[in-house]
This record gives sequence, structure tokens and C-alpha cells, in this order.
Amino acid sequence: MLRDPSEPGWMPNARRAALSLAAETTRTRGASHSVYVILLHDPRRDDPWGLYVGQTARDPDWRFDQHKAGYKASGAVRRFGIRLLPSLFEHLNPLRRWEALELEAGLAEEFRRAGVPWVEGGH
Repeated sequence: MLRDPSEPGWMPNARRAALSLAAETTRTRGASHSVYVILLHDPRRDDPWGLYVGQTARDPDWRFDQHKAGYKASGAVRRFGIRLLPSLFEHLNPLRRWEALELEAGLAEEFRRAGVPWVEGGH
């Protein structure tokens, strides 16, 4: 598979890391939460690309808009958030709240292990 020249070099490893995780409660009764991943870009950093991992009871698109508007926002997303990366999280959603919290942390850790140099959120 050819790499998109506009994406960070570590993105294929991040994609593999995300797809290695599975949720037990995906699409089960009571599954109303989502995890989401946002691409970050800060040109002042040595490696300017990173990822933000979050979880929400809202639609991830809506939550991204809230971050950008400054409502209950991660400072990193408000300032450096570029776009959602659905290919890194759609296979996990929707899920139950307890599992969204666990997978939020799990995704962040897997991205770090996969070589993503800047990971925010995941707590």
C-alpha cells in the first residue's frame, strides 16, 4: 500500500495499532458512547504531527466542533486540531461508557507504542 505523502510517516503504524483493539460492547444495548481520534498539527514542534484521543456521549463530529469552539475543550485540539480520523476509531463505536473510558486510555497507549511522537488526551 502506498503511503499518502500528506500524512505523517507514523500513520500506518497508528492505524495498525488502532485496528488491533476491539470493543466488547460495540453496538450492544446501552452502547451510547464513542471514542474518537483527532489529528493535531503544531508547526513549532520538531515533529509537528500528533494525535488527540477522547471519549464522548455525543457524536464525535459534534464533540470536535465543541473543542474547536472552546467548549470543554482540550487546549491542544482547540489550537492544533485539524480533523477527525474515523479510520482509527469507527470500528469501536458505539460502546458502553466504562469501555469508552478504558479504550480512550488504551488507544493513547497503543499510539505511543506505535511511535506517534505526540499524543494528547487518553485519560
